[in-house]
Amino acid sequence: MIFSVAPMMDWTDRHCRFFHRSISLRARLFTEMVSTVAVLRGDHERLLSFDEAEHPVALQLGGSNPAHLAASARIGERWGYDEINLNCGCPSDRVREGSFGACLMAEPALVADCVRAMVEAVAVPVTVKHRIGLGRDESYAMVRDFVGTVSEAGCGIFYVHARNAWLDGLNPKENRTIPPLRYDVVHRLKRDFPALEIHLNGGLVDHDQIARAGAGLDGAMVGRAAYDTPWLLAEVDFRYGGAEAPELTRERVIERMVAYSRRQIARDVPLRCITRHMLGLFNGEAGARAWRRTLSDVARLRGNDPDLLWSAYDALQASAASVARAA
Repeated sequence: MIFSVAPMMDWTDRHCRFFHRSISLRARLFTEMVSTVAVLRGDHERLLSFDEAEHPVALQLGGSNPAHLAASARIGERWGYDEINLNCGCPSDRVREGSFGACLMAEPALVADCVRAMVEAVAVPVTVKHRIGLGRDESYAMVRDFVGTVSEAGCGIFYVHARNAWLDGLNPKENRTIPPLRYDVVHRLKRDFPALEIHLNGGLVDHDQIARAGAGLDGAMVGRAAYDTPWLLAEVDFRYGGAEAPELTRERVIERMVAYSRRQIARDVPLRCITRHMLGLFNGEAGARAWRRTLSDVARLRGNDPDLLWSAYDALQASAASVARAA
């Protein structure tokens, strides 16, 4: 089984991905969704550059014009991405207004044209992330026909968020929690399309749940849980990749991130752009609040000193020791 960290707008930027890669060497990482308009007209260095350590990493594109997607995919391949993923699952208003995201599930022939154009344009895999339906209609036929049509265009890998997208009446956050999870639909897709790679996404929070809900599938994609509790990634390499149990420690991750922060600050990247992704590193551990509080100190962040990470670790240890003494 393959473990992936879901693409998340405003979260899975290059600094977040480097942090996640510092914990797991094998997890499949994704960019935030980047629109074809941005790729074709924007600053490629700002939008697409990433650290070589992030491999394997996929570029997620948003768009519905086959020619634009093909051109964007070529650019992504040139920048070194290992996979090009088409977003057919995001329910936000700004995505819908651009005629892409979850609303594309209603147009499988168009998605097939988009995929075909990208497959012809690049040598790396072209994949699709989507929902299991639209609105309150929970019939299986829609997602079955969508996957069938798109797979015939050359897509062999599908990341399936096991909820419908309710495009009217719910905001994006509500769309991640209110439409019911239906893992059985994803398993049915795998039975009907055994040659395809089917990855389960939606509501997954820990490895035991993944083992239960994802049994028989090809992969699991975790979003908010991986971001909020990133130490979840520390088990990925040996659970899913066959590696030996890791000797990795959180202290070693801090060491890597301090070195990375120094390199980024030399390129005028503010320290806060990196530390904001690291607040959950000690979630569930004694002293975690002191760690978060130190890394959220605006005045100290202004100093742009990567050693703030070690100061936060010292604060965590002091807090944990105080609690232990009080007990």
